[in-house]
Amino acid sequence: MYKALRPWLFRVPPETAHEAALLALRAYGAVRRPPAVAAEGSLAVEVLGLRFANPLGLAAGFDKNGQALRGLAALGFGFLEVGTVTPRAQPGNPRPRLFRLPEQRALINRLGFNNAGMDALAARLRAWRPAIPVGVNIGKNRDTPLERAVDDYRLGWAALAPYADYLTVNLSSPNTPGLRSLQEPETARVLLGALREDQAALHRQSGRYVPIAVKIAPDFTPAALDALLAVLAQGLCDAVIATNTTISRPPMGHGPAAREPGGLSGVPLTTLSREIISKVFKALPNIPVIGVGGINNAEEAWNHLVAGASLLQLYSGLIYEGPGLVPAITAGLAERVRASGQDGLGKALSAARRNLSSGSEPNTVKF
Repeated sequence: MYKALRPWLFRVPPETAHEAALLALRAYGAVRRPPAVAAEGSLAVEVLGLRFANPLGLAAGFDKNGQALRGLAALGFGFLEVGTVTPRAQPGNPRPRLFRLPEQRALINRLGFNNAGMDALAARLRAWRPAIPVGVNIGKNRDTPLERAVDDYRLGWAALAPYADYLTVNLSSPNTPGLRSLQEPETARVLLGALREDQAALHRQSGRYVPIAVKIAPDFTPAALDALLAVLAQGLCDAVIATNTTISRPPMGHGPAAREPGGLSGVPLTTLSREIISKVFKALPNIPVIGVGGINNAEEAWNHLVAGASLLQLYSGLIYEGPGLVPAITAGLAERVRASGQDGLGKALSAARRNLSSGSEPNTVKF
């Protein structure tokens, strides 16, 4: 049905269509109960001390304000990430700020952390959360000076960590001026160190340990990536999300949208994202990687997992493939586990990674 509707939806400006999709998901969630969370199953994994019925999650940015959690949970995701949210509500950048590249199955956005603020999201999560894990992605307000960025992240932590299963520190959006400078090693060390203190305080006070994930960019030089990973290896985070959107422009045609500034996501990001996943996995073998970027079918999902991801996230793929992409990917991953002869996703991935490192299996795994 979605493929039949997509040509009509694509006649509507992208952000208007997205807002309509959130309204539809809210309505869907009102009439459709989220599926029961399976404690066991071939795709069940335990990451960050949390149990996931399957490794497929929703990336931040799709539902910044947590408006459609019921409907999104009913699609079959293993987890959801909301945000990016800032301490104070802000409108984001001027419209138009979201662009489709249909031939490349890609998006360019320069939304700029448009959101209703941390208090509004906290109220929604306090009122209701799905049974699946929910992560919250936090950032700084656009008008907060970079030298005071840590204050915004600590405010976000204080307001939202009590309602999150994990919390993501967004240091990598290209659409807030200067934000990516927070990935510089010493700056990241100070910021993440402060959040580690807040994490420990919450643990002492409530007994809850809320893991910290760091979302990184795909646009590093090798030396800059190595420098950041060396800092993260010092115990400053519990997971790495790789990657955010890219400001690079791989070959992808010459339509007017391709020349828009902003972060590129979707299929053109697939290879770059997977390369970063692999590098992080090898450099930080004890820190889980959440892979995001260019996943639009089960094959790409599997290859991101084999490259080193423990969990996955979708966004742009949903725009082009529709909500049926979620069960299609989970069914494809379950079939891959069955074909491996293993009794679970973790063992199937371990075997596939061993085969890959020995050269007996190609980089692209066909279903």
